[in-house]
Amino acid sequence: MNVDVLIVGAGPTGLALGIDLARRGVDALVVERGETLAPGSRGKGLQPRTMEVYEDLGVLDEVLAAGGAYPVGMVWADGEQAGEHPMFDPAEDGEEGSRFTGPWMIPQWRNQEILLARLTELGGTVAFGREVTRLEQDTEGVTAHFASGEPVRARYAVAADGGRSAVRRALGIEMRGETLDPDPTLVADVRIPDLDRTWWHLFPPSGPDAGFLALCPLAGTDRFQLVARLPGGTDPDLSLEGVRKLVSERTHLAPGAVTELFWVSDFRPRAALADRFREGRIFLAGDAAHVHSPAGGQGLNTSVQDAYNLGWKLGAVLGGRAPEALLDTYEEERRPIAEHVLGLSTAIHREEAKRGASTRQLGLNYRHSSLSEETRENPGPLSAGDRVPDLTVDGVRLFDRLRGPDWTLVTLPDGVFLVRPDGYVGWAGATEEGLASYRARVGLG
Repeated sequence: MNVDVLIVGAGPTGLALGIDLARRGVDALVVERGETLAPGSRGKGLQPRTMEVYEDLGVLDEVLAAGGAYPVGMVWADGEQAGEHPMFDPAEDGEEGSRFTGPWMIPQWRNQEILLARLTELGGTVAFGREVTRLEQDTEGVTAHFASGEPVRARYAVAADGGRSAVRRALGIEMRGETLDPDPTLVADVRIPDLDRTWWHLFPPSGPDAGFLALCPLAGTDRFQLVARLPGGTDPDLSLEGVRKLVSERTHLAPGAVTELFWVSDFRPRAALADRFREGRIFLAGDAAHVHSPAGGQGLNTSVQDAYNLGWKLGAVLGGRAPEALLDTYEEERRPIAEHVLGLSTAIHREEAKRGASTRQLGLNYRHSSLSEETRENPGPLSAGDRVPDLTVDGVRLFDRLRGPDWTLVTLPDGVFLVRPDGYVGWAGATEEGLASYRARVGLG
């Protein structure tokens, strides 16, 4: 089988990339070692920037219908409600040039279902039960071998196969970082019918040898996500009875309050970054390239942004509209962003930073990219490399004009802007003088 792009992994990263390529007419195949999409709520929060990306990819309405806003935290002490604890600092409407003011909750399993449905609608395919065992590449492409089934030949391949990426390890790319907590954390999706779904229930440690426990109602479902830190380094009991015991020990709830266990896992929070995001014709994206603490909800969102950055570049090169050198800017742009966001999520994990403007990902930019060219002597608030805000110009919503896989030339009172397919300003000038040379430099003709 021959394809343009082989995407390894059907998580949010791989599915989002598959959608972006499918709408550009690129022949891409997503392969997944599992027999189905991964279960579990896992990364349950979508930041405002990701919601903007999802609107462009055509899944926003479904995501809005399937999710909901985050509830306020309620701190419990000795079986009594001890006070409210806002989990995020929301923005005012339109404050950051976005219609979204805070994170939107949707369980990861539901997020993935929506992305898969959109990919299928566009004619894309996910091949389940296809475990990559070996990749070989040459100057023309990549050949993937599987535990079962015929090999696949692709012009490019993308490893979106998670933090334990088999592709990354096979390429010999080091993942450097640190374990943020030596003790395991348990996360589970449970049903607790009699627990108030108004609040995100927070149970602080009752002593120095205890750990916190939180129960967050999962929007759009009748389930709660349970997160509990397990001091002492003992192996967690992942059975229903083990989860019931944990809940009864740390909360005012009886063991039988947990009536069903849908999914459970454990992990040790870690922060790590791959040495490089590319090896020849193979790219790393998402958790395969960077692993975050779940604190602050940055991992999944940064991963989707990887896909959004890489998709248009692969499409342009494969379509003959840009030189192969354009693909070099993927690592140039995304690795510094990943490094920055890793520092942020680690600081939030250590309670050294708050969840707010910095976690919404609207202010992240590519100002230092070789693709960003600012020619005005006195740039206004919008500079080359910045994300274009969600503006209304002459009664027309700018995002409606930007939607789709193409570059867009926009004229505003403070300049002329050539906007990239991913919604960032590539070139900015007082007039169109110099625009032609920029287009020639980046291969736009």
